[in-house]
Amino acid sequence: MENTLPSIPAKRYFTIGEVGDLCGVKPHVLRYWEQEFTQLRPMKRRGNRRYYQHHEVLMIRKIRDLLYEQGFTISGARNKMQEILDLERDKKRQQGAHGDDAPHMDQDTNGVDGSDFSAASNAGFAGAMPWQQVRAELLEIRELLAAA
Repeated sequence: MENTLPSIPAKRYFTIGEVGDLCGVKPHVLRYWEQEFTQLRPMKRRGNRRYYQHHEVLMIRKIRDLLYEQGFTISGARNKMQEILDLERDKKRQQGAHGDDAPHMDQDTNGVDGSDFSAASNAGFAGAMPWQQVRAELLEIRELLAAA
């Protein structure tokens, strides 16, 4: 895949326009992909405004790579994404069974280097989040609501 995609900034939430720019995909395509890929579920606020998190931007980049670079069909990409998520869940379970509590961070910001999503970026898919992270996200949401 071409490395023309910009790096993902260190922020919690991204609008659909920002995600489109970060992933090289138009907003209407992102909305369509939400219907086709059930794993892709951005938070929706007032007026159905979408807010994507970092792991969702990585997922969109992976979907884009599967469809545009590797030539998968929508159905094939959907199946491949499910395989990737299943593998990550299995890795996380094995790490938990071996007493490895520290999350392994994948430093790749494109999320399309051939490796799967990191366990830390899949927290929204693979299980419960630590209470500190939940609290931090709730505080951020409260700030967003106060600013709206």
